Amino acid sequence: MRKLVLTGIRTMEVVPAADPVPGPGEVLLRVESVGVCGSDVHYWRHGRIGDQVVEYPFSVGHEMAGTVVGLGEGVEGLSVGQLVAVEPAISCRECDQCRQGRSHTCRRLRFLGCPGQVEGCLSDLIAMPAQCCFPVPQGFDPDLAMLIEPLSIGLYAVRRVGPLRGRRVAVLGSGPIGCSALLMAKAEGAFVWASDKVPERIRMALRLGADAAGTPVELDEQPPFDVAIECCGEQEALDQAVRILGPGGKLAVVGIPAEDRVSFAAHEVRRKEIDIFAIRRQNECVAPALRMVVEGAVDPTPMVTHRFPLERAQEAFELASEYRDGVLKAAIRL
Repeated sequence: MRKLVLTGIRTMEVVPAADPVPGPGEVLLRVESVGVCGSDVHYWRHGRIGDQVVEYPFSVGHEMAGTVVGLGEGVEGLSVGQLVAVEPAISCRECDQCRQGRSHTCRRLRFLGCPGQVEGCLSDLIAMPAQCCFPVPQGFDPDLAMLIEPLSIGLYAVRRVGPLRGRRVAVLGSGPIGCSALLMAKAEGAFVWASDKVPERIRMALRLGADAAGTPVELDEQPPFDVAIECCGEQEALDQAVRILGPGGKLAVVGIPAEDRVSFAAHEVRRKEIDIFAIRRQNECVAPALRMVVEGAVDPTPMVTHRFPLERAQEAFELASEYRDGVLKAAIRL
């Protein structure tokens, strides 16, 4: 099979690799669609996120949909030929965190495309635990199934700061995760104001149902918000989030900063008594996010703006890194 690996900063190569064999409780998937995520771009651009440092060669990619082509021993509820959305977090289901309903902070968590954990899914085939595979209806678009992963992050962020019906929500950064949070907040009945510096992303936020959208400068001119969901990983966005929140406001920090440390205006946070929530991935939200898409509660279809074959993955990463050509989500189709 073919496999895409990072070979250095901003460089990658398609190499041959042995076909994986599914073990007990695993399924073999033919990878159909992989989304280029901001965290993938971090590893491509910087070779690291925090203390997770790439050792080359290494394969990234974790937003994926695949077709079941093989079943390991003991797998039930899945069949060959099914298209599935994939939960990229592989938890043990046994530790204290998993037993407390916090599988995303599992003591033995392994995540696709994370250094020191599991190789990514940018390959023709991949073996995954059956518990991570969620069947989608027949005829479902693989790109739509791939989007379930970022949508589940948006859903988890909204659940952490909810309930949101009738609340004023600001989404800072209208990239794929910001748009996912926007869709989920609207589904919960919130008024959503989305901001971004890229004009195409402002237009996309409005297309996806934001009540209003504009630049960060325009966001500063709005009345106070009840909730701010920061989705771009920038210090200036965190500062603005604190600034635009009213007393008792809630701040969900979803974006991944390039720096090891960020800061908050301590006295303003204290005077307003702002609650700050760190959001780590998508705790048990893949199945409900998928159900919302299937039932039509949210429609993320416009989010996939560009598609590339595996051989043009470098172009996809460059496009996503530089926000060129109105890109929101670039999909690599295998």
